[in-house]
Amino acid sequence: MTERDGVDTIVDQWARERPELETTAMALFGRVYRLARLVGDSQERCYGRFGITRADFDVLATLRRAGHPHGLSPGRLTSALMLTSGGMTSRLDRLERAGLVERRPDPADRRALLVVLTDAGRALVDEAVGAGLAVQQQLLADLPAADQRRLNHLLRRALASVERHAAG
Repeated sequence: MTERDGVDTIVDQWARERPELETTAMALFGRVYRLARLVGDSQERCYGRFGITRADFDVLATLRRAGHPHGLSPGRLTSALMLTSGGMTSRLDRLERAGLVERRPDPADRRALLVVLTDAGRALVDEAVGAGLAVQQQLLADLPAADQRRLNHLLRRALASVERHAAG
């Protein structure tokens, strides 16, 4: 059995104060939130070594995953990253000043723009993604591979359920 954590303490306090409450979901989401925060902080430190933030990495990685020529419209980027257009503009301005992306006319529609990775942006994101994955793997080093696969499967199912119910 794994040692108790801070979420157990919270659940125990609710059980004492309100024993009629079913707190399984609270415990699950509490752990997911704590995991996300801790991993996010680790990723932020990792990407900081490359002179970028996690938010910057998200933009660069989205462009890199888009495939050649590693470009998307600002609208598609905004949608993919679930940002406001203002939030995206400030990120793109910062990344463009750093020489990591360029805004170019869309060859398919001269009225539109594409945001494209520069060679420097592609090199940086390729290095940063490897470093970020190494950090993630290190964080899970104490969890056997079979447990990681099972947890991934269960989280996929949980996410599908939450997405179904949150949409309505």
